[in-house]
Amino acid sequence: MTETPILRPDVAQLAARIERLVREKIAPYERDPRRGPHGPSDALVNELKALVRAAGLMTPHILPDGSHLTQRETAVVLRATGLSPLGPLAFNTAAPDEGNMYLLGKVGAPQLKERFLAPLVAGRARSAFFMTEPAEDGGAGSDPSMMKTTCRLDGNHWVINGRKAFITGAEGAAVGIVMARSEDGACMFLVDLPNPAIRVERVLDTLDSSMPGGHAVVSIEDLRVPADQMLGQSGEGFKYAQIRLSPARLSHCMRWLGACTRAHEIALDYACRRQAFGKLLIDHEGVGFMLAENEIDLKQAELMIDWCAGVLDTGALGVVESSMTKVSVSEALMRVADRCVQVMGGSGVTGDTIVEQVFREIRAFRIYDGPTEVHKWSLAKALKRRVARVAETAQ
Repeated sequence: MTETPILRPDVAQLAARIERLVREKIAPYERDPRRGPHGPSDALVNELKALVRAAGLMTPHILPDGSHLTQRETAVVLRATGLSPLGPLAFNTAAPDEGNMYLLGKVGAPQLKERFLAPLVAGRARSAFFMTEPAEDGGAGSDPSMMKTTCRLDGNHWVINGRKAFITGAEGAAVGIVMARSEDGACMFLVDLPNPAIRVERVLDTLDSSMPGGHAVVSIEDLRVPADQMLGQSGEGFKYAQIRLSPARLSHCMRWLGACTRAHEIALDYACRRQAFGKLLIDHEGVGFMLAENEIDLKQAELMIDWCAGVLDTGALGVVESSMTKVSVSEALMRVADRCVQVMGGSGVTGDTIVEQVFREIRAFRIYDGPTEVHKWSLAKALKRRVARVAETAQ
């Protein structure tokens, strides 16, 4: 069992139940041939969800009354689901659904929650978040202000046109959150999927392979959305995106901490069984030191996540704190995953264990939800503003 911080007894027990189910029932599916290059098939995911549903653990971070566990409690739960790359899919804690459920739970009108949120929480539908745009179009990527997708009001409908890229799970999703730009600024819409006006041009071949439907390039042509399916008012899209941003960014850290914890366990077990040059691998200083450094990085990642979660639990947006945590955790976990591959040698680059997949997924994580360099640049700007405020106060 992995260590957990001090929690309410019921949450600690919940995390322990999830961990047991992941290790005993979910992890054996890691060799299932239905884990394709563009993510596990929906048939596989539904089979995993049936196991979780039977155990009464579906969407464990959202309580029956619709409220959420605190971020600190969520961290322990999502880390447990992340012990297998299939865990977040099985327990309905995976991106982008987890972040989309959080957003709709916070800002969705009652009728929108009933129509779009309820099937997501029940684990009977997947969703996609349509924000990023193709680089060749000069569209929004790390800089969302570059958004090219447009929306215009036509009677009681909005008409949306544009292209999107890297849209996780667009193929097979039942709920879409589409961002577009009106004369007032960014807007956010809820749409039913599939829709003939939203066409998947292609599913990209990417380094990672954990998310159903993969990552698609999508064209949107004259998509008509009823006005009451806009979240908030015209021009408020970025405000709502900020509500989703920090918790979803932190959730990535939680899940991948679980994955790297498991990869480290596998590498450690290998090093304690495999012999070379007359002794166990772990008794060679070069290997033993790598595993020791993994322990340090994993603990630092856990503490950063707990710190940022504590900030979010105060009600703060935590933009700066989540940027710091995303950089620190993604870079630390990349080191962990890389060392696990190195310790295991040839075995580490095969699909015989999840170590190779975790390495690929973590490499992609350093880019998803903002590359490390963008977060550092954002933090540098925040530091500059801090110095300016101090200077003003001193005058």
